[in-house]
Amino acid sequence: MALIVQKYGGTSMGTPERILNVARRVKRWHDHGHQVVVVVSAMSGETNRLLALAKSITDTPNPRELDQMVSTGEQVTIAMLAMALDSIGLDAKSYTGRQVAIQTDSAFTKARIEAIDTDRMRADLNAGRVIVVAGFQGVDSEGNTTTLGRGGSDTTGVALAAALKADECQIYTDVDGVYTTDPRVAPKARKIDCISFEEMLELASLGSKVLQIRSVEFAGKYQVPLRVLSSFDNDNDGAFDDEFKQNVGTLITIEEEESMEQPIISGIAFTRDEAKLTILGVPDEPGVASKILTPISDANIEVDMIIQNIEEDGTTDFTFTVNRNDLSKAKKILKSNAEEIRARDILSNDNIVKVSIVGVGMRSHAGVASRMFRALADEGINIILISTSEIKISVLIEEKYLELAVRSLHTAFGLDREHGESSARA
Repeated sequence: MALIVQKYGGTSMGTPERILNVARRVKRWHDHGHQVVVVVSAMSGETNRLLALAKSITDTPNPRELDQMVSTGEQVTIAMLAMALDSIGLDAKSYTGRQVAIQTDSAFTKARIEAIDTDRMRADLNAGRVIVVAGFQGVDSEGNTTTLGRGGSDTTGVALAAALKADECQIYTDVDGVYTTDPRVAPKARKIDCISFEEMLELASLGSKVLQIRSVEFAGKYQVPLRVLSSFDNDNDGAFDDEFKQNVGTLITIEEEESMEQPIISGIAFTRDEAKLTILGVPDEPGVASKILTPISDANIEVDMIIQNIEEDGTTDFTFTVNRNDLSKAKKILKSNAEEIRARDILSNDNIVKVSIVGVGMRSHAGVASRMFRALADEGINIILISTSEIKISVLIEEKYLELAVRSLHTAFGLDREHGESSARA
């Protein structure tokens, strides 16, 4: 018998019929002898509807009251799923984040989990009940309802799995796993059977939308085996045994040194939400980077890729990227600060994208960067900026080349190949 935490997103809970399908899936797991805790999101579109209602009252809703309001979406779905489970013969009990209780800090709309009381849940599990918990929400030390930010139900699921020491946390969504890249861009993209937390975190942070970043961080920190599955694929139903573990969905787990040699690259991520700012002719002196970036940071604008070029005349050109939605705000800050930093000019470009290759195999293979750059050059794609880490290389390119770049890199690193074919090696 295993203890399984399953999380179902808004699409999976989108209609009464889909909720009944989830109930039947949960029952099959329970009938196999497993203990099951289910975490659910609000019905698809419900959180957006509630946010719009709040905005119809005021453009700047009070964060505490906003959390009180948007948390009601999950309260509906936990009750509906518990009713559905009861209707097919299972003893089920629903809990809000407050009732569990999932203790958080008081950062309304973006709270972080501090502790979880598992006593009540363990008692219910030992009594043979299925537990249904509202995702996305918790309670602070003052008894206020808090929410964990968009996509927070993934984090709730992983946190419960960690607290309960579950055998596995399963994230059910509308795709059947993590793919080598977006199949809509590269039709030959393949589902990845197993990937490390480190690689998944990079993919999530670089544009892959399958899992919320905080949930992957949480899973890695507490070493919770995490699996991505489709709630619309009945083939995913089966006993929790070795055969099931090997063949279903994508398992995100700790990298094992003794395992077979990893492919060089596990996946390719991209994001269209990039914008570039360049400050020309800044004096090349200590503290100049701080003068440029501190006001940007103070405005809560995240900076990504950074490059500095020193000119022969003793000045430097300083370039960095921000989210496209923050471009206007960042440019305004830089212009107001231009006299202090003695900038000659400030340029911007939002016609760019970031493409990244990710893989722990880079650590033991030379020539990965040169292969990436050669593949892009062969397609006539110019690289604007480069950023690297131990397991990823990111490049900034013109937006019009995005799909071509992804497909060419997917082929260059052997990701088009079917299972059983040898992966490309450097």
